[in-house]
Amino acid sequence: MAYQFKIQLRNVSKPLVWRRVIVSEKLTFHELHEVIQDVFGWGNYHLYQFSPSGYGSNPVISVPSKDDWEQPEMNSMKTRLNKVFTKEKQSFTYIYDFGDDWVHKIVLEKLVPEPMKSPVCLDGKGNCPPEDCGGPWGYENMKTILADPTHEEYNEMKEWLGLDDEEEYDASEFDLEEANESIQDMFSKQIK
Repeated sequence: MAYQFKIQLRNVSKPLVWRRVIVSEKLTFHELHEVIQDVFGWGNYHLYQFSPSGYGSNPVISVPSKDDWEQPEMNSMKTRLNKVFTKEKQSFTYIYDFGDDWVHKIVLEKLVPEPMKSPVCLDGKGNCPPEDCGGPWGYENMKTILADPTHEEYNEMKEWLGLDDEEEYDASEFDLEEANESIQDMFSKQIK
């Protein structure tokens, strides 16, 4: 069996940022984290956690660390999706980067009877915010600066993003083919 999820970045709009994926029910939560990183375009530089409704809700599913004073209830490297997701419309929260607080809502849209060998991104919208841009507030500020070439921070922001003089940042850009290539690349490395 497989799961069709819609994963939407919260607190970001104009445009909304979301992805629709199908993954095997047997994936671990850590593998789902890697799929999310790939389809959103995140760099996997920061810690993450899954939980029913965000901070303070249990069970917390993440990678245990001997350095943390509080351990997760469930290990994301060992816990499979089918131990938590049991019915359509069930939702969960994924938080990436506890400094920038990128909160994602995950909804199990559909139970797919056919098994899936490799995850697939079906659809999506919106460009993923760049790593370390300051969370949703920083991203909205970045888009405001980039929309105004006369803004005093415009050139500095373009340089920080690595954009050439003639290049523009497109907040609505999403490349489905690139998202799927990224997933396939990650899973082909794991199989070897």
